[in-house]
Formats: sequence, structure tokens, C-alpha cells
Amino acid sequence: MESQNESTPSVSYAAGPDPVEQAHHSAPSSELIASLKEVTADRERISREKSELQDLLQRRQAEFENFRRRNERERGELLEFASMDTVKALLPVLDDFERALKVESSDTEYARGMELIYQRLYEGLKKLGLEPISAEVPLFNPHIHHAVEMVDTKDHPDQTILEEYQRGYYFKGRLLRPAMVKVAVNQ
Repeated sequence: MESQNESTPSVSYAAGPDPVEQAHHSAPSSELIASLKEVTADRERISREKSELQDLLQRRQAEFENFRRRNERERGELLEFASMDTVKALLPVLDDFERALKVESSDTEYARGMELIYQRLYEGLKKLGLEPISAEVPLFNPHIHHAVEMVDTKDHPDQTILEEYQRGYYFKGRLLRPAMVKVAVNQ
């Protein structure tokens, strides 16, 4: 019978360095250098793209925030001045009440009722933001007055308001209607 050692083929290795170890210890090949340059270039390109995208994102966020603020401000102004047209439409009614109150009436209860209605309407409009232009402004101001009559006189200083025909109003600080006035002119 043969021995077990004899049946196993023997393998012999040639003496010399291992090819895998030799690749690790030898100088980098031109393929490896090219691959490393390509990876470095890709990394730099990706880094630039990331930076550009971050910048774009920050700009878009700032633009959106500005849009949101502008939209809120415009919506607030719209709500604030939405009643302006309604108040302006009611001014002739207020003027009519003022004229009616100046007329003498023998019926005191009727006159008192008219005065109460006027006061209620005026107070309601004031709550909405109506403010009268002060009649105490003695000189003509073209920004808040509308001169419907100019009287040449030496009795009053130039540009003095002699009479107010129709009261002017502000609505929440903005001119709603200029006051119609008679103005003294010295020529």
C-alpha cells in the first residue's frame, strides 16, 4: 500500500517576491496617478457645486422671506384702507347732517334727533379712522386745502383762510378729502 504522502501532489513555489506585495511597494503607476487626479477633480467640482447650491438656497430663502414680509405688509395695508372708499362715500351724508344742523328748527325734539344721528355717524366714522382737518389752521396750505374762492383784501394777511365751505378729512393719517376754503389774497 502506498503512503498517503506520496499520493498528494507536491506544490512548490518559486522563490522571489510576492507580486501583490510588489505592486504595493513599488512606485505608483501612471494609471493610479491619473485616477487620483480624476477623483480629486471630481471632489473639487462637487465641492463647488455644493457651494453654489448652498448660495442659491440662501438667496431663495431670503427672496421668499422678503416676499412673505411684502405680502403681509400689502395685506395689512389693504385691510387697513379697505374701508377708505366706504368712509369717503359716507362723507356727503355727514356734510348733509352738518348743513341740516345749522338750519334753525322750531321742533326741538326733531333737531335733537338729527344731532344724535349725526353724532353717532361721526363717532362711527372716527372709530374707522376718520380725522377732521383742523379748522384752526389759519393759513392756506395747498396740500390740505382746496381754494374755491380767493378774495382780494387788505383786511387780512395774504393766504389767510377766511371761511371753510366744506370740512376736509384725513383717513388714518392720509388725506381723504381736502377742505374747501375761501382765501384772502393781497395783490
